[in-house]
Amino acid sequence: MIKVNILGKNDKIIIKGHALFDDFGKDIVCAGVSSVVTTTINAILTFNKDYISYLSEKDQFTISINVHNEIVDNLIKNMLDMLKNIEEDYPKNIKIGKEN
Repeated sequence: MIKVNILGKNDKIIIKGHALFDDFGKDIVCAGVSSVVTTTINAILTFNKDYISYLSEKDQFTISINVHNEIVDNLIKNMLDMLKNIEEDYPKNIKIGKEN
């Protein structure tokens, strides 16, 4: 299962695990999550490379929001909304949680 953990007021987002919907290379849930996250990060970085930082590890991806502004906050909100849509369709494969 992919677990998305949102910390604070969207200050840090940790995405870890595998969807296990299908075999490696055929997993549409993993592909969807990867596409949404990668597109969001690339969009934010086109505006300013200092707005966020990220770390990609073997089974975990961490996004740290360094600057909250309209661009960053709207793109992050859009990313989380799209991930929630995936969660609604595949609740056995992705879970989103929030910690304050």
